Amino acid sequence: MARRTQGTPAGLDRAGIASAAVALVDRDGLERFGVRRLGQELGVDPMSIYHHVKGKAALLDAMSEAVLAEVAATVDDDAADGWEDIARRTAHGYREMAYRHSQVFPLLVTRAQTSPVAISALERLVAAMREAELPDQVVADAPMVLFSFLNGHLLARIGAAPDEPGAVPTFDAADHPAMAALTPLMADFGSRTEFDRMLDTVIGGIREEAVGSRFRPHPLG
Repeated sequence: MARRTQGTPAGLDRAGIASAAVALVDRDGLERFGVRRLGQELGVDPMSIYHHVKGKAALLDAMSEAVLAEVAATVDDDAADGWEDIARRTAHGYREMAYRHSQVFPLLVTRAQTSPVAISALERLVAAMREAELPDQVVADAPMVLFSFLNGHLLARIGAAPDEPGAVPTFDAADHPAMAALTPLMADFGSRTEFDRMLDTVIGGIREEAVGSRFRPHPLG
């Protein structure tokens, strides 16, 4: 966002402030971020920001919402084919966002995401799962399972290139025979291929739990 010239109105709004904040953190990192620096970037008195965003915590939430909106834009309900397709589209959009905004991404992991855009994404997924008649307990657990995988995996990877395999350590076969035997299968660590394979495991686990729970005796019998 361009700095305004002296004497012209700031034209601030919440969306514009959040967008500028995301751009600033993308460039300089979260540890250097502050309302004073954002005000300098926008060319306004930092206090004027608080007329639109009530405090730094609310500003961090607005930044989280802004990047999550980018994920929502990649999931087309009309094009999705069932809950598994929605889960995959959401996961890939989330991964792309994490690499695009690697400095902002930790906010999504460390702060509760209760914005309308976050809740709408969950609603889209669980509604599709209920439409497919999956058991409600499986549906209730699914978002936590999916996003626990995504957040853990991406936090470990966002410092690296998004589609290049990371280095795998060399394991001494005498001391760690099982790890050494598996090393060739880790060659694509961090790549899109590995991400898809792990995502398949997560979605497959949810699917299998749904099938199994239909035949599991109820504890109150």
